Amino acid sequence: MIKAVMVMNTQGKPRLAKFFDFLFVLGFLFFAFDFEFDLLTVLCSRPENVSNFIEAESIFGPDSRLVYNHFATLYFVVVFDSSENELAMLDLIQFLVQQTLERCFKNVSSITVIQIHTILDEIILGGQVLETRSTEILRAAEEISKLEAATIAISFIPKSASSWLSR
Repeated sequence: MIKAVMVMNTQGKPRLAKFFDFLFVLGFLFFAFDFEFDLLTVLCSRPENVSNFIEAESIFGPDSRLVYNHFATLYFVVVFDSSENELAMLDLIQFLVQQTLERCFKNVSSITVIQIHTILDEIILGGQVLETRSTEILRAAEEISKLEAATIAISFIPKSASSWLSR
């Protein structure tokens, strides 16, 4: 099961933290500063020529593994348990960044957190990967954006009432 997906910049500032395991969320909220510091220390101290797989039990508790990838100024991190395949999780990060985010946005480092949440919700549900077709994910994200734009455009005051109010 995927426990969390996190995006943080090279200074250690979290840009996104999406959790799929309730107990993991409680632990993260209780020890949030330790997690961020420990995680950044581990990620930044690793040389470029080593694997992107880390046994993360010391940081995230028992049966926790971590896969990360560094794109531009962002670290994309997936925390998961032993039931998931490490290569599949690395492939998930590649898919998320290169097949969806880069197709949807020109510059991955300038994406808003809400947009990443929307795309992650289309890919992962309850810690399980549900969709891996980028065309379906992008279509769903586009529909959600249209719906959000339409709800913003809806006026809650009818035109007849607004002309009466302006008198």
